[in-house]
Amino acid sequence: MTTYIPPLSPIILDPIVRLALAEDLGRAGDLTTDATIPPETQLSVVIAARKPGVIAGLDVAAYSASLVDPALKLEIEKPDGSALTPGDVVARLSGSARSILTAERTMLNFLGRLSGVASLTRQYVDAVAHTKTRIVCTRKTTPGHRALEKRAVRCGGGTSHRYGLDDAILIKDNHIAACGGSIEATLERAKAYAGHLRMIEIEVDTLAQLEEALKYGPHAILLDNMSLEQLREAVTITGGRVPLEASGGVTLTSVAAIAETGVDFISSGALTHSAPNLDLGLDVV
Repeated sequence: MTTYIPPLSPIILDPIVRLALAEDLGRAGDLTTDATIPPETQLSVVIAARKPGVIAGLDVAAYSASLVDPALKLEIEKPDGSALTPGDVVARLSGSARSILTAERTMLNFLGRLSGVASLTRQYVDAVAHTKTRIVCTRKTTPGHRALEKRAVRCGGGTSHRYGLDDAILIKDNHIAACGGSIEATLERAKAYAGHLRMIEIEVDTLAQLEEALKYGPHAILLDNMSLEQLREAVTITGGRVPLEASGGVTLTSVAAIAETGVDFISSGALTHSAPNLDLGLDVV
């Protein structure tokens, strides 16, 4: 069963899509289409999977088509989050041939990139499905595309870390160092600043730091680059008092073993910075 992921608001999509279309159309528009296709020509096409994966980005693809030509008709057959096998028809698009050919590459660029993120995320999620652990993405996103890529992670079954610097406090090693190396001082300053609705997470590199951080009541603790043995011990030390997040060098081959230590979350920048595009095509029917 596919979980419904709401589309992003046009307020978010509009500047991203307009920039992408302007980048492609440049100063003179679609010269090839204008030169070869009569204005009255109509076309029906399908967007189909050429490789297995998970579809994501239909909201931004649809918005791309509507900006090129509001009269284009897009019918979605596989909603975002759906698993795909080669040959599956994701959507059907009909209307002006000129408009479809002009919108084609921008639509496929968004769909391929975001479906790649969703597909890689699904692999990570499936790898830890026998545990309680959730897979989490980070801020290691393509500049300007964070909302798109974090939604794609959700389409793949993952969830999100903070969206930016402004929605949660994450104290990392450099923050602690800049505060004189004191976990106590850093956490006390953060708690005094945050108010009661702001989450505070602190990154620790050692079990000794974990034990110290627990004394001062953070909302979550990030265990950075710890071994499996250290992670298991961290879970025992914490005893469920706060959620634990494992991070650092996580791969598809290591993620299951990390989850089996009992941590609550595993975050990986690879979900967004290293996902390969999913091969999708637009074909005339």
